[in-house]
Amino acid sequence: MKIAIGNDHTAYDLKLIIAEHIKKKGYEVLDLGTHSSEKCDYPVYGEKVAMAIKNKEADRGILICGTGIGISLAANKVNGIRAAVCSDAYSAKMCRAHNNAQILAFGARVVGVDTAKMLVDEFLNTEFEGGRHENRVKLITEIEERN
Repeated sequence: MKIAIGNDHTAYDLKLIIAEHIKKKGYEVLDLGTHSSEKCDYPVYGEKVAMAIKNKEADRGILICGTGIGISLAANKVNGIRAAVCSDAYSAKMCRAHNNAQILAFGARVVGVDTAKMLVDEFLNTEFEGGRHENRVKLITEIEERN
């Protein structure tokens, strides 16, 4: 499985740690930047990761900015993308199991390294349950298509 990862300047150091963690778990990492702690704009990287998912260049994505909020909002503007901001392991698991989120987002200023690793592990180890949740994801898609 290939995991696209993107970040802004506030999350650069945490991104390096998480990318290494993902590699150690046996996943391929597609690092879409930013590649330094020099000030940058998070929407650029949210869109890059979302487009990598949409274009099937990666299977899932990880986005990290100060809070995870802004970068996920940018990713969610790409049609067909469901990016979820999580700061606890249960939410990271459920965004996959019930919402079929393709992208996990979190904040470098919100969670520590160990929590970030737990979020990533839950997200990557959980599959979409389908069933009754399938229709709800379909309804989300229909909202997107109407607007």
